[in-house]
Amino acid sequence: MELAHRLKKIKPSATLAVTALANSLKAQGVDVIGFGSGEPDFDTPQPIKDAAIKALADGKTKYTPSGGIPELKKAIVQKFKRDNNLEYKLSEVTVNCGGKHSFYNLMQVLLNSGDEVIIPAPYWVSYPDIVLLADGTPVVIHTDELTNFKITPEMLKKHINKKTKAVVINSPSNPTGSMYTLDELKALGELLKNYDICIITDDIYESIVYNGNKFYNILNAIPELKSKTMVLNGVSKTYSMTGWRIGYMAGDETIIKQVEMVQSQSVSNPTSIAQWAAVEAIMGDQSFINEMLQAFTRRKEMIVKGLNDINGVECHNPDGAFYVFPNVKKIYQCNGFKHIIDNYKGDSLSSKLSSYLLEEARVAVVPGVAFGSDNNVRLSFATSDKSIIEGLKRIQEAIEKLV
Repeated sequence: MELAHRLKKIKPSATLAVTALANSLKAQGVDVIGFGSGEPDFDTPQPIKDAAIKALADGKTKYTPSGGIPELKKAIVQKFKRDNNLEYKLSEVTVNCGGKHSFYNLMQVLLNSGDEVIIPAPYWVSYPDIVLLADGTPVVIHTDELTNFKITPEMLKKHINKKTKAVVINSPSNPTGSMYTLDELKALGELLKNYDICIITDDIYESIVYNGNKFYNILNAIPELKSKTMVLNGVSKTYSMTGWRIGYMAGDETIIKQVEMVQSQSVSNPTSIAQWAAVEAIMGDQSFINEMLQAFTRRKEMIVKGLNDINGVECHNPDGAFYVFPNVKKIYQCNGFKHIIDNYKGDSLSSKLSSYLLEEARVAVVPGVAFGSDNNVRLSFATSDKSIIEGLKRIQEAIEKLV
């Protein structure tokens, strides 16, 4: 049987694949330190779990409205006002099965064949593939450490044409942790005011911010862009609820209505008890966020310093999220790297280096090529201090063998 041709356009999620491989090795008794997982290592706060248990006990286990229960929509509206100074009506908000599902639904609604979506690189691994699944065309703007992994208005303007349907802004970024300032967002917004383009701002890491920075949304910079901006967010990262699969978006009422129609024909609705848990997450005690941030801040400083101490590795200090995206291109120039090219799996240099680190050092990192930059690898520091210390030691020992 011939399968759908669209499958040839995409590839499995690299981050999930690395995490699955690390977990599989651990299950076999192999001592692997995993830096692949894009999820907080903290447990979901007890009050959130209690809310789900209560919903279960109260029999709230039936179908819900396709776009989410009214109570959760109201909580999201209040959250936007409380945290972002943005005002939305209930009809301008919808709930999806995770942040990835929000982006997927939105692409299904926005794109026709050949429509282009501008995506700055390094990018979250799923953006291009989800665009391709909607028969759209990803248009990548490459950035690097020289621009702090951020695009400028000049870079953006060069890629806008009659086929451009949307542009993605992910700040703080996965995988780099870079975050746009209010002035930078204003500059981008001033340009985008001149075009009929949907602005997609993925704010999933908004609560995880370092270095004295403050999170801003592009609508904080240019409020008049609201009519063509879709704001994506969720509870996964902020409340350590990755497995609960609750994402949400806000924006144009017509687009929201169509997203809910698509959702009604695919998953029917987000899981009922997870929605009630999300109400508690958004409206309940928020002190957990600061506790988690303190741990992430400590780990960030530890892993950035440790990586920069390794010969051949240059690590940018992230503004937010819980990832580092060190540049390893100097390692490719080492005499010993030819051995890696000849003997380790992968169709790119960062893939071969990642394979080497897994086999030689028993450390799992994600190849940078999956994020659009083969000169880098991604490490998540959403793991214990002990694992970070030991992992850095193993990486250093493995790299020293190549010099």
